[in-house]
This record gives sequence, C-alpha cells and structure tokens, in this order.
Amino acid sequence: MALRLINNGVLRQLVAQLPRNAQVGSVASIHTLDKIGKREVVGYGWNGTACYADRVDYPMPAVRFREPNNEINALRAKEQGDWKKLSPQEIKALYRASFCQTIAEIQAGTGEWKQHLGVSLLFTAAAIWIAILMNLFVYDELPVTFDEEHQKAQLKRIIDLEMNPVTGLTSKWDYESNKWKN
Repeated sequence: MALRLINNGVLRQLVAQLPRNAQVGSVASIHTLDKIGKREVVGYGWNGTACYADRVDYPMPAVRFREPNNEINALRAKEQGDWKKLSPQEIKALYRASFCQTIAEIQAGTGEWKQHLGVSLLFTAAAIWIAILMNLFVYDELPVTFDEEHQKAQLKRIIDLEMNPVTGLTSKWDYESNKWKN
C-alpha cells in the first residue's frame, strides 16, 4: 500500500514537470525540447525527436541549426517576398541559419582513415617487437630433434614401423622399391 502511494506521488511530480506543449507519454519530447532552446521546430525529425543532425540519409532535420536573431529574422521576412531580390550572400546566410553543412560537405572525406591506419600500424609494429623480444629473451632454443638429421631419422623410423599405412605418410611409400610413390 505504501509503495503504491509513493509511486503515485512520483508519477504526479513527473506529470507536473511536463511542458505544456509536449506530447504526453513521449520521453523524447521531455528531454529534447529543453535542449533546443529558441530554435524553430520545422519538421517531424529523425525518429520523431526534435533534434539537429547533419545526415545524408535524413537531409531535413527537425529543428533549425541556429537560434533566430535580428539579422536572421530580417532575412526571413525578406525571404517571404521575391527571391530574386535576395543576394547570394543573403541566400547563403539563410541556408546556414537552417543547416550547418551542405550535402557536399557532409559527404566529403574527413581523413579519419589515416588515423585508424596509423594506429593499426603502430599496434602491428608493437606486436612484431614483442614477438622479437620474446624470441630473444623468453623462449628457449629449439630442441635438437628439429635439425634436418634428426627429422630424416624420424621419417625413416615412421616408414620402418609402417605407421598409418592407409591414409598417412607411409601410404605414399613403396616398400618394394624403397622409393616414394608418384
């Protein structure tokens, strides 16, 4: 019973904190409307949130990039009239008030691949140096059985004992002529 009363009290406080123009039940609307400031909401937005993001796959963000000031408001009023009267600088200023980057600027390479390549080469060089130092200072020398003389003796023993004659190494040995089969 007490837990239910506490939950009802918390719920009442949350409802009281909701802005009056927010959609009821929309968590995104509670968090983003405080963050956009005085910027104008001009669309639905990516996933229905009022946020700004420069994206090629979603080129029309929900809010304008900059908050309106006297200069931008004057340009917007001039924009309502004949567009031929707007100078190229005014058109660019209006565009930059709504968008941070053009599509060409978004698609342009950042050169970040160079950093990734450099870091991966750095780790590769470090791994090679660690392997070299491990071979020099940590690992023992190879056993005597790794030299060619011992390996030939081991192969002769495998052939003499006829180890795995069906599919193994000795299946390729001709015991009558004492030569490898073709």
